[in-house]
Amino acid sequence: MSYVRANVAGLVALLEAARMADPQPAIVWASSSSVYGLNSHVPFSEHDRTDRPASLYAATKKAGEEIAHVYNHIYGLSLTALRFFTVYGPWGRPDMAYFFFTRDILAGRPITVYESAGGGAHQTTISRDFTYIDDIVKGCIGALDTAGRSTGSGGKKRGPAPFRTYNLGNTSPVPVTQLVDLLEKLLKVKAVRRIVKMPRNGDVPYTHANISLAQRELGYRPSTDLQTGLKKFVRWYLEYYMPGLADKQKQHGSSNGKASRGRSGSTSSAR
Repeated sequence: MSYVRANVAGLVALLEAARMADPQPAIVWASSSSVYGLNSHVPFSEHDRTDRPASLYAATKKAGEEIAHVYNHIYGLSLTALRFFTVYGPWGRPDMAYFFFTRDILAGRPITVYESAGGGAHQTTISRDFTYIDDIVKGCIGALDTAGRSTGSGGKKRGPAPFRTYNLGNTSPVPVTQLVDLLEKLLKVKAVRRIVKMPRNGDVPYTHANISLAQRELGYRPSTDLQTGLKKFVRWYLEYYMPGLADKQKQHGSSNGKASRGRSGSTSSAR
């Protein structure tokens, strides 16, 4: 019900307010890579099928895209749907894997890493097209800067208005096992891993964004690899949730740096 309230009812409330506004605003809103569902063509393109959602969350996001189309068609609202691919970074959602992995690794609790249910040679860990928040924000700004005007007034359409859909991803899918490897390195703590088969709960084993359309029309250029982005996230996480540990790691890093400079004989040669 929370998915329906936020992704369907919440979007309709926004569109209702927008269609009656004068002048009408142009709207850029968050859809999701989950709309690709059971699509097996990779990388995922905006031209691929999105009529086979694999989860209720995906179905509500797909419903949002169809509802947006109706408001564009009937009321002349300029609408841009951005399909986000596994966004991560500081101030991110605590229910995302990278976030609760970090929390549980630091607490010494086991983490569950899923592998696809293919079996045999086809048995692989889940992979995601992790996209750093700063890159997503640039894509959002690009969509806002290029959004055409809405054409309605007081709930009445005056002419056709833009209706656009773009993928915003990093184009570099990474296995979740590699994500855990990076977190172990950055946190300096070994994870206790439980490897299990992925349940049939609507999750998909693989996501990979084709961003050529966003590159061409929005100037979208993601520039943050997973290691760099996770390093920024871990620094924020420790400073926000565990400031004592963050200070200890800073002091440890500082003392190591001094030791290196001492052994090298000069600051410039150490750098």
